[in-house]
Amino acid sequence: MRGGALPPALLLAALALALAFATPRVRIVSLIALAITLGALSQLELPRGWLEIAFLGCWATTVVNAATVHLPGGVGWRSGLALSLNSGVWVTAVVRLAGSPSDLPKACLMLIVLIPAGWLVARRAPIAVKVGSSWLIAIAILCATLPFLPVTPGYLPDHLE
Repeated sequence: MRGGALPPALLLAALALALAFATPRVRIVSLIALAITLGALSQLELPRGWLEIAFLGCWATTVVNAATVHLPGGVGWRSGLALSLNSGVWVTAVVRLAGSPSDLPKACLMLIVLIPAGWLVARRAPIAVKVGSSWLIAIAILCATLPFLPVTPGYLPDHLE
């Protein structure tokens, strides 16, 4: 889960699930803000030392995005814009530091999750979207905490090999 395309893809999937609970206008504005952020920041050079911070920010943003499906009124203008701008920053950081330029379009393909998720929410079946969001929260928390855990013998090369 430390590759260039997968963490940003999961982050953008969480954003898509969050935006499924927004109005169509909020969705459009948020996606435009995301595209502008990705385009503007993809040209920046980032210090290699920021890699761990970028991954932690990516996973934390995934948790926040996925958790917003439980907001009572859904995602509004301000929160949709904030989620999109924040997501754009961390997606760009992870792709620039741990991936290749081709990883950004690959990750952005996950935004297509918005279509079936929005359809489910419109059909008054949001529980499926909330279950998917809960799965993303669990994966993101696991991936965020693994670098901080001590190495166990099962992860070390065996002395007999």
